[in-house]
Amino acid sequence: MGSRLAEAMSPYLRAHAGNPVDWYPWGEEAFAAAEDRDVPVLISIGYATCHWCHVMARESFSDPVVASLMNREFVAIKVDREEHPDVDASYLAAASAFTRELGWPLTVFATPEGRAFYAGTYFPPRETRGVPAFGQVLAAVAGAWRERRPQLDETAAAVAEALAAASAVETEGALPGGDLLQAAVGSLAEQEDHRHGGFGGAPKFPVAPVLEFLVEAGEPGRSLAARTVRLMGASPLHDPVDGGFFRYATQADWTEPHYERMLTDNALLLRVATELGRARPDDEHTVSIADGIARFLINRLQLPSGGFASAQDSESVIDGERSEGGYYRQDAGGRALLASPALDEKVLTGWNGLAIGALARHGFVRNDVRSVDAARRSAELLLASHVRSDGGLVRASLDGRASPAVATLEDTGMFACGLLELAAVTGEPGYAVAARRLVDAAMAAASDDGLPFAAPGGADPVLSARGLELPDDPAEGAAPSGLTACADAAWRLYVLGAGDGYRVAAEQAMSSVAGIALSRPLAFGGALALMARLAAPVVQLVTVVVERDAEAGTGSTETALLAATRMHEASVALIVDERQAREFAASGFSLFEARTSRSGAAAAYRCEAFVCALPVEDASMLGALGLRE
Repeated sequence: MGSRLAEAMSPYLRAHAGNPVDWYPWGEEAFAAAEDRDVPVLISIGYATCHWCHVMARESFSDPVVASLMNREFVAIKVDREEHPDVDASYLAAASAFTRELGWPLTVFATPEGRAFYAGTYFPPRETRGVPAFGQVLAAVAGAWRERRPQLDETAAAVAEALAAASAVETEGALPGGDLLQAAVGSLAEQEDHRHGGFGGAPKFPVAPVLEFLVEAGEPGRSLAARTVRLMGASPLHDPVDGGFFRYATQADWTEPHYERMLTDNALLLRVATELGRARPDDEHTVSIADGIARFLINRLQLPSGGFASAQDSESVIDGERSEGGYYRQDAGGRALLASPALDEKVLTGWNGLAIGALARHGFVRNDVRSVDAARRSAELLLASHVRSDGGLVRASLDGRASPAVATLEDTGMFACGLLELAAVTGEPGYAVAARRLVDAAMAAASDDGLPFAAPGGADPVLSARGLELPDDPAEGAAPSGLTACADAAWRLYVLGAGDGYRVAAEQAMSSVAGIALSRPLAFGGALALMARLAAPVVQLVTVVVERDAEAGTGSTETALLAATRMHEASVALIVDERQAREFAASGFSLFEARTSRSGAAAAYRCEAFVCALPVEDASMLGALGLRE
């Protein structure tokens, strides 16, 4: 029955192709069928490594009786939330009108026009602790549709109206200074779990964007971040065999993890651990955590194509039985005897951008060629196959096949940030030029609502046709928002000398969320991290060598200067050869104008907001120029 899903790009949809449910993928065809039959739409949203999505699929969607009821009374749509994040966001917002227990699988009942009139998450096959059986829910909704249609239409209209009103964009605000940012650090410190690390109680997430903010905010935030990373690294949330982190823990002491391993979490935690290790190279535990995450990303999530898989599943089959986390509870020897849990091999543009940037930065700080090469492989794949001939982006692909889903603002911003980090690390300006094109497209797509960035491809067309699209959500849980990511990329372009307009755009974007971010720091870590960078002095360090191949240094003085460059506290630090410096300057990045080596020796140019000190040739002289506070 699920033959429509058999050729889907999404592994999550393909996994449901054998269900007796007559699934439709997200698209106009499903809504046309619902209108023709005059039945409600059942929208089931999840993702490939979601444990309870697997459970509901086995318990309910594989049940012929339940499937018969679904097929008779509804048009059923299966959505991969990672392929269609804007669809997920729209229906997650609508679901909040019906349940406080938001999550996945998300089960939404809507009119043929797509307007939600009831929603829930996981429904069991039999009534359990007051939660009705899924079959009971289906029967009740179908009965209400036949007998109380006007009330359901009224509910759907009210929810849609409330969402439209709540999504009005507030663009007034001012960027916070140091005092307000430190107050946000203080608010986070009050929520710290001093015994186990992290913030709040169960369930507990690593909230990597918040940790990045604490690192950027300086002391005492940096010490708070370091404590959190060390305690997480010593907890069951961390996989000591492969080096990565699991998605979250169900208990406050980080025990009973949900064992899926996400690209987003690990890329962002790599960035945090790398920066903590750079600032505190004697903290061997944190340095080891960073190296382990990089190893996990490369060894487990990087695909032969060079792209990074979205996630690795929590479930495996052991002795003929499905086991949640059983594989991960084995040591290295035990795992060698078992089949590895499946990967969601879907390559997402934005998420790969996070990995590109984190691995490139780790490779620079640790002088690790393998990390840089891994970042470069992903970037080259995306530039070749995820940038369309018209300059637009592909949201996702699998085995080289592009998804029809529209790219989102996070794809533009995260990919641009990754390219800019890679440009800084490799010294190759082509990556920065590609990033600038992406940011320019997002700025050109912006409307007159006061925000400087918008997704160049527009909103999902099926949502737009029904008036159900929402503005890009600025809130940040597991990853920075699209708005923050684009603003971050714009700020990076400014720091490289691409022009003041990029700084203005970054400031305008962050001003629009400053008030709510300061009042809810746990939900706006990425925005606060960028605000901290915007509030700090701009420090730029360009060290020029004669030839890039000789980067290791021809003598102890040059070797020490290059090592000091890698560890320097700066807004951006680069090592380039003279050719690369000329090409950066010719490409419109003024930071590199007149940057040359000195009499055949490496020379470091340290600048503050483009006002540069005389070049220095040894590490002690560079250190004497001062560090960013």
